Amino acid sequence: MAASKRKDSDSKTTDGKRVVYSEFGNVDNSAALQRGVAELPPNQQNLKVQASRKGRGGKTVTVISGFQEKPETLADLAKQLKAKCGTGGTVKENEIEIQGEHKQQLTEILTKLGYKAKISGG
Repeated sequence: MAASKRKDSDSKTTDGKRVVYSEFGNVDNSAALQRGVAELPPNQQNLKVQASRKGRGGKTVTVISGFQEKPETLADLAKQLKAKCGTGGTVKENEIEIQGEHKQQLTEILTKLGYKAKISGG
């Protein structure tokens, strides 16, 4: 009965991913499979700036959404905004979250940087 069990390690690569067919050996094509992000200039992007408390234990964060930029560009912009507001924050799913309620200040900063930013919500 032990002879009928198939050994799976023969069909797997060293990183544990299963290879179905490979003509030219182990080639990493992850860069070719990623979707391209159309990075628009700042004056063509319409951003929404809103304060939110949902799912954050009552803490207020200012969420900036509507970006069409690469993650590296968003990370650099988030770093600038955090420094100017003097708070922390993060980039999640093409949105920048800045800790605290800074809607007015962030809107002014973004318009000075050339973005079309509007305050959204109450």
